[in-house]
Amino acid sequence: MTAEGLPEGAVGWLHDFGRFIGRVGLRPAYRVRVVGLERVPRTGPVLLIANHSSLVEPQLLFGMLPRRSVFLVKEEMFSGPVGWFLRRIGQVPVRRGVPDRAPLTTTARLLREGGLVGVFPEGTRGEGDVASAEQGAAWLVRATGAVVLPVAVRGTRRPAGSGRRFRPRVDVLIGTPFELAVGKGRAGLAEATERLRTELAALVRTLDELRAVPEQEKKAKT
Repeated sequence: MTAEGLPEGAVGWLHDFGRFIGRVGLRPAYRVRVVGLERVPRTGPVLLIANHSSLVEPQLLFGMLPRRSVFLVKEEMFSGPVGWFLRRIGQVPVRRGVPDRAPLTTTARLLREGGLVGVFPEGTRGEGDVASAEQGAAWLVRATGAVVLPVAVRGTRRPAGSGRRFRPRVDVLIGTPFELAVGKGRAGLAEATERLRTELAALVRTLDELRAVPEQEKKAKT
């Protein structure tokens, strides 16, 4: 029997245990602040899109979400014990830069069944500024009619040239869910992908501004 909201082969209790690990396991290493958690729809098909600058974001989001979620994870992670665990908690491997409809077909089915699927539209781990985006997210929205939930994350990546950081602050800003009409053909996908990119980039900029406020206040007092 397939666990609710998860792909075939996933184990429900192990998925929930993995969420617990993601929720508490990062606390010793990071000071995590989440804003907007109440905006996450508790039911219905949701496509979460987030920026990606390190391996921490998937674990962090997976743990802090208030419902089961399935993320598209790079295929290289699916080897040995880690790969076994990822499959059992319901995560889906995806080959970066290679046309592969299998993960999209799997996640589209989960969305049609009312699940939550998380993707990182940048495709590869970069600076997290969402300078470009791939079209898989737009295709999923067009195929399922899922609501889009943008999420911005900052603080997981160590700035270039900086030393070792002690419990750096990581901020998560959850945006407002929105519906997206995706037109037909490649042109429709391209237009919708750009809309997703701009919405996510705007949320990242908002988070950067929020993170800058304490620093500005600190400088004003000196």
